[in-house]
Amino acid sequence: QVRLVESGGGLVQPGGSLRLSCAASGTLVSTNFVAWYRQRPEKEREWVATVVSGGATAYADSVKGRFAISRDNANNKVNLQLNSLRPEDTAVYYCHTEVRGAKYWGQGTQVTVST
Repeated sequence: QVRLVESGGGLVQPGGSLRLSCAASGTLVSTNFVAWYRQRPEKEREWVATVVSGGATAYADSVKGRFAISRDNANNKVNLQLNSLRPEDTAVYYCHTEVRGAKYWGQGTQVTVST
């Protein structure tokens, strides 16, 4: 059974940073792509970033240059470093992967950017 658990969310001021973590079990993050999505208030869920098994990464234009996705193979985690946060980054952040055609999502972690 594949399970994804996000952590690291919280309240931060504009311009601040957070580090989100997605801990995987039942699959290896090194052998599958792992993506981060977010759902802002009253908006559709949107893609944020992906790291693929080969290590290549991709980012949505809205976060490029501010967010960084990375894999921690030793701990079977995928991290998302959020820098230069803006109020519009406020959202629930989810990690996502697919294993043998089945889609898996974590429960999400709330990020709130506010003064």
